[in-house]
Amino acid sequence: MSASPAKTALLLAGGGARAAYQVGVLRSLARAFPHLRFPILSGVSAGAINAALLANIPGGFPRAVPGLTRQWEGLAIEDVFLPDDVRDLCANVLRWGCRLVTGGAHHVPPTRGLVETSPLNAFLHRVLESEDGVLRGVDENIRGGHVSALGITTTSYPTGQSVTWVQGENVAGWEGPGQRGVPVAMTVDHIMASCALPLLFPAVRLAEGWHCDGGVRLTAPLAPAIHLGADRIIAISTLLEPGRSGANLPAREYPPPATIIDLLLSSIFLDTLDRDTMELRRLNQLLAGHPESSRPGLRPVEVLLFRPSQDLGLLAGEFESELPGAFRHIVRDLGTHEANRSDFVATLLFQPHYIRKVMQIGEQDGDRRLGEIAAFLGCPAPQPAVRTESPANPVAARSFALPSLEPATVAA
Repeated sequence: MSASPAKTALLLAGGGARAAYQVGVLRSLARAFPHLRFPILSGVSAGAINAALLANIPGGFPRAVPGLTRQWEGLAIEDVFLPDDVRDLCANVLRWGCRLVTGGAHHVPPTRGLVETSPLNAFLHRVLESEDGVLRGVDENIRGGHVSALGITTTSYPTGQSVTWVQGENVAGWEGPGQRGVPVAMTVDHIMASCALPLLFPAVRLAEGWHCDGGVRLTAPLAPAIHLGADRIIAISTLLEPGRSGANLPAREYPPPATIIDLLLSSIFLDTLDRDTMELRRLNQLLAGHPESSRPGLRPVEVLLFRPSQDLGLLAGEFESELPGAFRHIVRDLGTHEANRSDFVATLLFQPHYIRKVMQIGEQDGDRRLGEIAAFLGCPAPQPAVRTESPANPVAARSFALPSLEPATVAA
């Protein structure tokens, strides 16, 4: 596989703590295909953290996955934000209220986010082994031939554009409707900006102004990998297909705030990936049978999309009690128990038991699809490892069929 001329890209979507699912899938791939390489890595939000770690750890994909796994297994909510700092949380809400009733008076102190994310900044500096914030391991892997390009996507507040910051060998920027690529030397700030969920996490100032979560305006999530030269893409989402949730409110009940937040989060983390994949398949159908000479500027790109086989938002309800006390009460006040599931909780549930269970689901999903993955990569199918459910941590989440592989043709 490493000698194949095809450039395989790994696209990692957002989802907060649910990005542990991606780690589980990658563990399955690394074990089953020890020579697998992903020359192109593209990440958004929490997926940007995973992509950056894979690109920064020396030695390429198979060696990077164990390191990525260790970081997630040791992760706690205190490594992301300060959940017990209720005074600051209440003070931030009060400041926003004061600005609202005073018409944005200048004497009211500004509030940039509901929670403080300095722990995440310190965590990224530590695990990426960068005192000054520069990801030097990325450049080393590029020079060593393990990686050809890394793309991290953010959203620009000044322009409303989706901006993909790219580092790689001879990579060039690009301009498109509502999106562009900018060559840079990747830093921790680019990752922090990609994870800056609006209102909850503070935005990050980059070279062109303030930036927030990359999923907000990313209407074509496959585009960055394609611009970076991908011929085939493995995309790993963190949510079920929209409309297939394992638990819903009765139709007569008015949705609580938690359900409304879940809907907004779903539109950021998943809906655009599904829509983009669907558009690619439609374009493929339109161009089928046309000779290359009649379609200049277009080239075929195969896409394999992963989604969890279980509802990770529903699963989060079983581990919600592990949230720190004060933060747990705030979350429950939003109505998470009324819907019996919460993507909002799943996004913030950086707790060891939930993370390990989500990783286990990802690994099992990867093992079940080894034959399909092998066909996609053009190599013999390995034998899947036999795995059993941990009796100490059962899960009663509902399972669904996973999507099948379809080739897609996209604009170069």
